[in-house]
Amino acid sequence: MDVIAKIKQRVAPQQKRIVLPEVADDRVIEAAAKITQEKFARVVLPGDPKKLEAAVRACGADMSRIEFVDTAAPGFIDRLATVLFERRKAKGMTMDQAREMVRQPLFLGACMVQADLVDGMVAGSVASSADVIRACLYCVGPAKGLKTLSSCFLMVLPKTEFGDDGVMLYADSGCVPEPTVEQVVDIAIAAAKSWKQFTQAEARIALLSFSTKGSAKHPLVDKMVQATNLLHERAPELLADGELQLDAAVIPSIAAKKCKDSAIKGRANILIFPDLNAGNIAYKLTERFGGATAIGPIMMGMAKPINDLSRGCSADDIVGAAAISAVQSIAD
Repeated sequence: MDVIAKIKQRVAPQQKRIVLPEVADDRVIEAAAKITQEKFARVVLPGDPKKLEAAVRACGADMSRIEFVDTAAPGFIDRLATVLFERRKAKGMTMDQAREMVRQPLFLGACMVQADLVDGMVAGSVASSADVIRACLYCVGPAKGLKTLSSCFLMVLPKTEFGDDGVMLYADSGCVPEPTVEQVVDIAIAAAKSWKQFTQAEARIALLSFSTKGSAKHPLVDKMVQATNLLHERAPELLADGELQLDAAVIPSIAAKKCKDSAIKGRANILIFPDLNAGNIAYKLTERFGGATAIGPIMMGMAKPINDLSRGCSADDIVGAAAISAVQSIAD
C-alpha cells in the first residue's frame, strides 16, 4: 500500500501551506519544486525572494504554487518575535532575545506555524532533531490534553496479514527514552489520533511488554499494566489492550490462546512500546530483517504540525514529510 500517495490525494483539495525554512539546503529547494509539481500542497520559502525564486525555477517548480516570504520586510521579524515572546516571557525571555532567536530558520518557521501564517513545517535536513524539538516546544507546544511530545513510524510490511493491509504504526520509536506511565498513555492517545489522520481507519492499540496478562511479574510489566488501565480511564472510546507480548498483539490464533478476551483479538495496528530502546530496535528490525518500509519519524502530540527530518534525508523524504504535515493540519 502506498500510504503517502493516498495521503497526497486526500490533502490535494485542501492545498495546505507548508513552510520549509532550511532554504540554504539544495535538497530543500529540490523538494519544494517537487511538491509544486505534484500539486498536493503549497510551499512557503522564507528568505531572499529573488535568490529563492531563481533556485526553485531552475529545479522546474510550478511557480504558481510557491510563496516567497521576504524575511527582511519591515515588521516581519518583530511580528514573529512577539509570538515567541508571549509564549516564553514567563520563562524569562526578553523581546530582544525573541528577536534574535526568530532569525534562526527553525524558530522562524515554527513561529510562522504558531501565528497561522502557514499550516505546518518540515525541517531537520540541516539542524539536529534536538534543535527541531526545541523549536517545537518553544514556539508551538503540546496539543490540548497532552503533555508529551513523541514520535511514530508508519511501517509498511510486505506481509499484508499484519495491521491493516500490512500497515502499522509504531510509537514511540524516536523521541522519549524512558516514558512514565502517564507519558505512555499520552503516546498511545497521540498515536490513535495519528493513525486516524493517516489511514482514516479505526485504531487497535496494543501496549507491549515481555508478559501477556500477568504471565510474568516485574516492575516493567507493572508499568504497562498501569498504562493500560490509565488509558482506559482517559480515553475509554479507544480500542486498546495490554500488557501484551508482540505475538499476542498481532496474531489472532495466539491471542485466542494467550488472551482470548482481548479487545483487539490479535489484530493490533498500533504498537506502543515500553521505552525507546524497544521502540527504536523494533522499527529497525522490522525494516531491515522484515523488509518493511519505515515512514518517519513523524512528530506527535504537538498543537500544530511540525515534522523532523534525518540529516541524511533525500528530497523525496522531505516531500513525504510535507504530505504528512499537510494531513496532520486537517481539522478532526
